[in-house]
Amino acid sequence: MAEHNGGCAHIHTHSSAEPIDNHMCHCNVCKAVTGQQITHVAFFNYSDLEVDHPELLKRQPFNKDNPDGALELCTCSVCGTPILLDDKQHRIRVAVPNLMGYEASFPKATYHAFWDTTKGYAKPSDGRPVFEAFRPEFSMPQPA
Repeated sequence: MAEHNGGCAHIHTHSSAEPIDNHMCHCNVCKAVTGQQITHVAFFNYSDLEVDHPELLKRQPFNKDNPDGALELCTCSVCGTPILLDDKQHRIRVAVPNLMGYEASFPKATYHAFWDTTKGYAKPSDGRPVFEAFRPEFSMPQPA
């Protein structure tokens, strides 16, 4: 069984489940929030990613252009480390492994999402499928 642990010295996240979606994101929101050209993003079912000290989470809108959107960026109120993206509708919790304290052995992304020709860089050629949105068979889970 998989064990995925992240967080910081003050807040720990844990999942014994595999992500329900695991992709390299090319969207503009991820670029703006992370400062990365491409961001490894893993979605977990909401109840599968546990947080040991939710009272220490500082919440802010994930998308500054949609402050009432479903996702909140949660950072540690003590040290400022990004901990997770939390879905106000309780469908998913999101990890960005390289920014949120996850182990190097975290499962690799299986595809590229939100790539489009207008971004001005070459289409990924690492052998993973490339889509203009989520992989076609993915659908958001129902609220927990």
